[in-house]
Amino acid sequence: MTLLIVGLLIFLGSHSLGVFAHDWRNRQRERWGTMPWKGLFALVSLIGFVLICWGFGLARQQPVSLYAPPLALRHLNALFALLAFVLLAAAYIPRNHLKAKLGHPMLLGVKSWALGHLLATGMLHDVVMFGAFLLWAVMLFAVSRRRDRTAGTRYPAGTLQGDVLAGLVGIALWVAFAFWLHLWLIGVSPMA
Repeated sequence: MTLLIVGLLIFLGSHSLGVFAHDWRNRQRERWGTMPWKGLFALVSLIGFVLICWGFGLARQQPVSLYAPPLALRHLNALFALLAFVLLAAAYIPRNHLKAKLGHPMLLGVKSWALGHLLATGMLHDVVMFGAFLLWAVMLFAVSRRRDRTAGTRYPAGTLQGDVLAGLVGIALWVAFAFWLHLWLIGVSPMA
């Protein structure tokens, strides 16, 4: 469990610098230069991600059950994951109404993904990982939205084309992950 927690601290901590240590991050980027800073950020993030995966895999070998969710919540999780993938796509597909209205759809996607998994699973390692991501996404979304309001940030207006594309890409990613990649990468079939 220690590797999982350390990985979460590194990964989520590095992804929080822009909000909680904005000035420090900007000073470091100026000091290092943009590309070296991005390279360092990517390396630190990758180390955190690898530790999360490794720690989660080790923790799964010694499961500690905290609660037993009903089977219906496992199926509901599929809908939470579908929403998460559509929101993730909306973060990167230009000119869609989700990005225009929400500003930070990827963080809402992380919230949806984490909440769905917390409802569907009941092991300690699941609660630690998905709970950490949920808390991080809730805090970061609130801070990011407040920062946007203070700065008067406006996102480009959405279009029907952007909405359709975000929806189709999100659904395609969900299908690929739910029916093939989740089992291959994580060893659990969410559709079983």
